[in-house]
Amino acid sequence: MVILQNKNATVKIDAGELVGYQLDGHEFIHQKGSPGWSSADTEMFPIIGPVNEAGFRVKSPKGEAVQDQHGHLRQMEYQLTEQTETAAAFVKQYQSGTEVHNSKFPEKSTEEALTWPYDFRFEKTFLVTDSSLEINFKITGEEGMPFMLGYHPAFKLHTESPVILANGKKITLDEVLAVGSRALQIPDCSSVTLKDEKEITIETEGFGNFMCWTEVRNMVCIEPISFYPYAVKQTELHQGFEKLKNTAEFKVVLRPGV
Repeated sequence: MVILQNKNATVKIDAGELVGYQLDGHEFIHQKGSPGWSSADTEMFPIIGPVNEAGFRVKSPKGEAVQDQHGHLRQMEYQLTEQTETAAAFVKQYQSGTEVHNSKFPEKSTEEALTWPYDFRFEKTFLVTDSSLEINFKITGEEGMPFMLGYHPAFKLHTESPVILANGKKITLDEVLAVGSRALQIPDCSSVTLKDEKEITIETEGFGNFMCWTEVRNMVCIEPISFYPYAVKQTELHQGFEKLKNTAEFKVVLRPGV
């Protein structure tokens, strides 16, 4: 467990996964073991969304890739590369064609191994300040590699009626619950605020959109995404790809209210 501290802020990271962010004793992150989701955060890469209706295949310029929901990056382990009192860096490195075990097999998937026809290096860094938590993502790889990126943090809810503020609109928890597994789309948005017992704003660079998901009332996932996957049929998911220009950088800032 990596623990970062800055004044009244404490961040807990377990093998690259953000499992705690407390400010003045208030916990903002969903706790593993609580109802709703078995994780606290993850990354969605190189695809976002399910592909079961597409036979777990995704089109790429180098042919079809075998993928499962939200991509194979989440099936890989992070390596800690740097740590200070207030910062930590983690990396995942992938060689094209390498088979990655799919934890969804066989209960939820027909594919035992996932593959991707490109090399890449994926870096995730944390920096805690006295007023925010910065999470940076850096993707390095082959020129022209197609990809999507989504960040999937889960926030702990402390009250019965939290509200999400985005694009000048209020979104209730009931509205998120009503959409179900598809996740509620928030297009063309770089900042979302969750108003609960305390409020926290999720500011982003590089993503451009959000989607929100939960199936319980004690947590909600507010997810920056480069593409909303349910905008197309699963067989056309490749329409949402960006092309890598050797390096791509994305940022998420979790900023608690004063």
